[in-house]
Amino acid sequence: MDLIKRQKWERLFKRRELNHIDAVKEFYASLTLVHFKKKEVARARVRGVDIEFDSLRLASILGVPGNNGICEYIKEVWEESKYTKPLEITRKFANDNMIMEARRVRSTDMKPFQRFIHFLVMKNVVPRFGKRDTTSYMDLIYMDHLIFRRLVNLPRVMMRHMSYVISMKDHELPYGDWLTMVFEAFDVPLIDKQGEEPKRYDYFEETFLIMCELKRENGVWWLGSGEHRRRDDEEAAPAENE
Repeated sequence: MDLIKRQKWERLFKRRELNHIDAVKEFYASLTLVHFKKKEVARARVRGVDIEFDSLRLASILGVPGNNGICEYIKEVWEESKYTKPLEITRKFANDNMIMEARRVRSTDMKPFQRFIHFLVMKNVVPRFGKRDTTSYMDLIYMDHLIFRRLVNLPRVMMRHMSYVISMKDHELPYGDWLTMVFEAFDVPLIDKQGEEPKRYDYFEETFLIMCELKRENGVWWLGSGEHRRRDDEEAAPAENE
């Protein structure tokens, strides 16, 4: 898919790793994030093996870029960022210029392609269980970057999301299948390769992509027709190395 290729996430999204739930629980139970030599470093111990990585090491393991892109981690505070204004981005994704204050956007107010981007963000970039039908401000910022082809620094976002998760008492343990790649990189024994298969809901079935008005041309999924795509490309902001 074009927007995933723009981010250079194709290799990561094509892999379907087993989710080794017990190992993932052990990882988060022992996880600490510390600042070392001006870098944020994650440290954990899983099945007797010490794991340590910064965002660049994580990027190398996952096979994605780690040098550039937005990595803002904003929870409930709706403040103007470098690239977005809260009211402006609310109107954009609610598709309503009459809205007078910034707020969460319901998925029912989004265009089909916007709903697809929201699904991608909440299931992969900053995964969570609840509030799947509404966006946070952080969701909207990442959605805007993906649509307008600005880079998102996925490894740094992941580490910040991990830090948030371990600070909460009850939160989904994210990135389970991707952590399998981390465990393998550090030679963590994964007991006969047993693990849970990814759930269908975690991936983009063809019927879901069609529902979101994407079309497949020459093996690549695009938004609408070729003519629509060219017009969309012309309107989109140029990609930025942030």
